[in-house]
Parts: sequence; structure tokens; C-alpha cells
Amino acid sequence: MTIDDLRQVPLFESLDEEAAKELSGLLETLDCEAPKVLFRAGDAGDAMYIIERGKVRISVQATDGRELTLTELGQGDFFGELTLLDRQPRSANATVSEESRLAVLSREHFLSFMRSKPNVALEMLTALAHRLRRTDELLRHSVTRNVNVEEAARLTLSDRAADIIAEFGGSWKFILAAVLFFNLWVLINSLLLTRGGFDPYPYLLLSTGINMLAVLQAPIILMSQNRQSHKDRLRSEIDYQVNLKNELALNEILQRLKILENDCLRLKSEKHRDGE
Repeated sequence: MTIDDLRQVPLFESLDEEAAKELSGLLETLDCEAPKVLFRAGDAGDAMYIIERGKVRISVQATDGRELTLTELGQGDFFGELTLLDRQPRSANATVSEESRLAVLSREHFLSFMRSKPNVALEMLTALAHRLRRTDELLRHSVTRNVNVEEAARLTLSDRAADIIAEFGGSWKFILAAVLFFNLWVLINSLLLTRGGFDPYPYLLLSTGINMLAVLQAPIILMSQNRQSHKDRLRSEIDYQVNLKNELALNEILQRLKILENDCLRLKSEKHRDGE
């Protein structure tokens, strides 16, 4: 990877000539054909990758077995850096989606370079925070869809009937239909009044039917509302879990930032003593 190509990567665009030349000498080139799997979640990692050209898809395996695409990275993007920071296994899958040329930076070279260039480390932490927010948003929507599927799978015939009746009973269609029916009932019985209508004034049969409808409709609507309240509580619990994960991850980023800051201060102190 040439110095000019390296400068086009947002992560390294602030490097001076000497630092860019040093980093360029540490990188190894890797040409890949699609669809090549670079690594999978759970694999051990000892290098990060910078995309010189082409595209790489980052994905995870969902709990229902589906492969969930987190993002598709292109020229100038980097990935695989998390395992270099915490020495944990890979957290996602990386697959080459089109013919690509990648620059590979080993963990040993990565750590030594980051300690000497704290501004690059800060840029990387910013990129990590951005990716974390995007992943949390994606997982939030995915979890919401799973909640709906799970809730639908638990529905019984009576639950479905209660939802349909409650939805119709709270709509303008029901109001207009009821007004039309009542007016027709009163009109028909008024016209037939002289011939002995089946429900003469004061329309006791109609009043009895309305009372029975209200008595039956009220508990049905309450059944539907109670089920919706349960669904809302489930959504709130999942939102809490996602927010908790976000908070823990941000705290971890802050801790790593403090470590980098301490390393930077230590290096400055050592240089100051060497200068004396």
C-alpha cells in the first residue's frame, strides 16, 4: 500500500510523511476473490485489515439462524481491530463480496504504532463508537421484529378474534355502520307502527341488543389491551438490555481511551527525561 493510498484512508489521513512511510512499511498486501471468508465469529485474530479496493461484508449469525449483515465496507474502511485491542475472538464474520485488495497489519505492529501515534488511536476509537451506535440501532430493529414474530406465534384463536373485534369496534366503520343500522331500525319500526311493528316505540328490543353488545364488547376490548400491554413491557425490557449493552461498551471505550492517554503521557515523560 503506497503512502498516497494510505493517506486516502480517513483513519490515517492526519499522519505526517514520516509516520505514513513507517506504517506503509508495516503493512502486508492480500488479494482476495469473492466470495472468500476472511474469518468467522469465534476465530482467533492477530491482524486488522484495511480495504485498498473492493468490498467486504461484515455479518453476524442471528439467534434464529439467519445471517444478519451489519455493514458493507468499501475502499478506505478498516475492520478486525477489536480483537487486537482486547485479545478476544472475532465478534463477527468478514466475507469478501467483490474482488478486493487488502492491507494487513499484524497485532505486534499495530500496538507499537498506536502507542507512538495516539492521534490515530483516538480516530479509531471514534470510528468504533460510530460502529457501535449503528450496530445497536440495527439490533434494536431486529429484536423488535423478533418480538412481533414471537408474539404472533403465541396468539390463540380467541386472541386473534379479540384483536379483530377491538380494531373494528374502535373504528369509524363501526360507528357509521351502527348509526346506519339504528336509523334503519327506527325508520322501519316507525313505518310499521300502524301495522304493529316488531319493535314499536320505545324500541325495547333495540335497547336490549345495544346493552348486550356493550356488555360483550367491553371485556373483549380489555382482553386486547391487556395483551398489548404485555407486548409493550416485553419491548421495554429489550430496549433496556440494548441500552445497558450500549452503556457497557461505551465505558469500555472510555477505559481504553484512558489507557492510551496514560501511554501517551508516559512516552512524553520518557522523551522529556531522555532530552534532559
